[in-house]
Amino acid sequence: MTTHSKSSFLKRLEPYLAPAKARWAAFSSQMPRLARAVKIIGGGAAVGLFSLLLFFQLIRFGAFGHLPTAEELKDIQNHAASEVYSADGVLLGKYFVENRTPVGVDEVSTDIVNALIATEDARFFDHHGVDMRASMRVLFKTILMNDESSGGGSTLSQQLAKNLFQRKRYRLLSIPINKIREMYVARRLERVYTKEELLNLYLNTVPFGGKIYGVEVAARQFFSTTAKEVKTEEAAVLVGMLKANTYYNPQRNPKNATRRRNTVLSQMHKYGYLSKAVCDSLKALPLEVKYQRESNNEGLATFFREHLRQELAEEVEKYEKSDGTPYNLYTDGLRIYTTIHSDMQRYAEEAVSTHMSQLQKSFDKHWKGRKPWGNESVLGVEIQRSNRYKSMKANGATEEEIEKAFNTPMNMTIFTYKGDEQKTMTPLDSIKYYYALLNAGFLVTDPSTGAIRAWVGGIDHKYFKYDHIKSRRQVGSTFKPIVYASAIRSGFQPCDYYYNRLVTYTEYEDWRPENADGEYGGLYSMQGALTKSINSVAVDLIIRNSVDSVRTLAAEMGIRNNIPKAPAIALGAVDASLLEMTQVYATFANRGVRPEIQYLSRIENSRGEIIAEFGHDPSTFEEVMTADEADIMTKMMEAVVDSGTARRLRYRYGLKGALAGKTGTTQSHTDGWFMGYTPRLVGGVWVGGESPRVRFRSLSLGQGANTALPIWGHFLKKLYADPAFRKWKAEGFAPTSYEVADALDCAPFMEELPLLAADTIQTLEDSFDRKLNGLFDVFRKNKKVQPRQPVNTSPRVISDQERLQERARIQKKNEKTKKKRERKKKRKKFWGKIFKKD
Repeated sequence: MTTHSKSSFLKRLEPYLAPAKARWAAFSSQMPRLARAVKIIGGGAAVGLFSLLLFFQLIRFGAFGHLPTAEELKDIQNHAASEVYSADGVLLGKYFVENRTPVGVDEVSTDIVNALIATEDARFFDHHGVDMRASMRVLFKTILMNDESSGGGSTLSQQLAKNLFQRKRYRLLSIPINKIREMYVARRLERVYTKEELLNLYLNTVPFGGKIYGVEVAARQFFSTTAKEVKTEEAAVLVGMLKANTYYNPQRNPKNATRRRNTVLSQMHKYGYLSKAVCDSLKALPLEVKYQRESNNEGLATFFREHLRQELAEEVEKYEKSDGTPYNLYTDGLRIYTTIHSDMQRYAEEAVSTHMSQLQKSFDKHWKGRKPWGNESVLGVEIQRSNRYKSMKANGATEEEIEKAFNTPMNMTIFTYKGDEQKTMTPLDSIKYYYALLNAGFLVTDPSTGAIRAWVGGIDHKYFKYDHIKSRRQVGSTFKPIVYASAIRSGFQPCDYYYNRLVTYTEYEDWRPENADGEYGGLYSMQGALTKSINSVAVDLIIRNSVDSVRTLAAEMGIRNNIPKAPAIALGAVDASLLEMTQVYATFANRGVRPEIQYLSRIENSRGEIIAEFGHDPSTFEEVMTADEADIMTKMMEAVVDSGTARRLRYRYGLKGALAGKTGTTQSHTDGWFMGYTPRLVGGVWVGGESPRVRFRSLSLGQGANTALPIWGHFLKKLYADPAFRKWKAEGFAPTSYEVADALDCAPFMEELPLLAADTIQTLEDSFDRKLNGLFDVFRKNKKVQPRQPVNTSPRVISDQERLQERARIQKKNEKTKKKRERKKKRKKFWGKIFKKD
């Protein structure tokens, strides 16, 4: 505007301004002081108003931090928890930074929506992000008076802005700056989204305390239901929590939550969402909470989920999202489908808990008045391993101060089979308590596919993080079936007989393996020896066959750890994990075909698109032994269950149908094992202490049949009681061939061999003794060492050709003897008839 135009404009206003000027001049002459005060106040107000407008504009244009643009708001990405599902579609657990499961408005109860609007923003559908009436209250109370507790005034859109974009600290101006920022963001959200879309965003972002975000997760945790199925009174509780998550938490503060619930119900009645009669009846209801906490230590398959988490954290980063960035396990809302079956997992966990609680009582009674750890120096090592010791040491505490702390009683929460228990005890007593606890691992797989159905890595994941599915311990007699299978694969016959005798193996540093029961005598077939778990026969067999043959088969069946090159492996001097041993026995159950263990099916993104598929084609599995060889082993291990070391599965747990398996106990009863299978499932159980010192002192209590086998028994009993699996107990193993039946057609035990066979075998052994001693003589001559006296008690290796030749010779002699006996019977019968006629 030009100077000329300005002056003409003022001239036109002169008639209107003149009276006001005159009145102001009169007022100033009459009351000069008051006029000056009014002028100062007016000037101040003008400056204040200008400053406020400037303040708003500075916030709007990012002087106190970037405000999201409309384009940025269109692409809001909330952190969503990745979910782990079982093969039967049950949610096992989640991985998250913020525990959130996004749902649509149509998946949320109308009661939640109505309660939310009635309580938090009654004019939600009428404003455009900012409610001016409520904003004036915020302006005077919250901003000008700096009263944050006055709250109120924030619309759902403003609260959504607060949930989406974390507030910042600006010293004294934090409250006004954050409030104004939220107003601007709320207005922009209203321009980008519809009211229904805003409700959807709000319901999925609103916090409920801890790491719980969104109504879906809150409904699950507090009422064990979904946001769709939540009851009206439950919806009121959830909405009531928004005012103060902890104070109105129904689990921690039920009285406060009930009072707040009734306030929300009154609001719903006030705005016409409930009739007075319904409102009053709901207020009269007691608060019912069905709390179901979601964490890494809660729910099904906790050890499995932790194993999976460690593997998937890097696995998912191999796949890219549409924007080219890698997926994140904790924020991208992935759906991970596994082979775990929720019912089998639950039965497995119940079986472990049921048996281990009883076994621990037996253990405590067994050691009453004694110290399982033995030497007190052991406790010193455990103290130094504890987090308390490490923390105090890092903070500069002296040994005297640490010792005093460990002997000072304090309140603590400890693990018991009845649940967490509050107890006053010293940290040293706590170490003793946990040191003397037995632990367990239990794995169940499908032998035809290798799919894992249940994974129990310990007695409680909260207190014991070490996963005993993956830990390696000596496997004891559960290794013996590999020894027998190797012999059969090498051509040995199941009906070959072996002396049960105590032998000193001079060539192995005078090693003298003993039977667990200390009994010797007679001869066993392979089936008889395996059924009774005779150590002397297992060692005899591995010597005759060869250690390398057994080691090779063990590796082919799934044991990946280094296997010692010593005959002691026949008795289980091998370190292996449950994961490996289950694959070994799955090979037997799968008729010689080794299945590849698997536990992942597929991974989907938040839109349900498959980003990765897993699994193995059974047709590609490697055959490591023939079906007949595997069937022979299955028949032999059925005998272990029917009449051997695992027979309590029959008489104590009442299990019928097809069952095979093998018990195992290591030196000094340190580890108890049981490996078993049915036509459908393979199960592996380990039981023992965290330290090898923690063990039973007697074989009757410490053997695998007593410590480990019952878990498999409890599991199958629970499984077969389930109508969904009841028919499985009537199924049998695959029919065996005539050759298998014929090969096993012999007595499991004989006091002594028939005279002819005994003489022949003894002659054969003497012959081989002479041959081997001759070889030793040559070896000594070449090495220039003194000859040793021959030892006739040591078993000697017989070649396949010689064994077959000798077998044919024995068979020929037996047939000849049989024919002579038949001719003798005929002559006797003939002369008998003649004698009668005379």
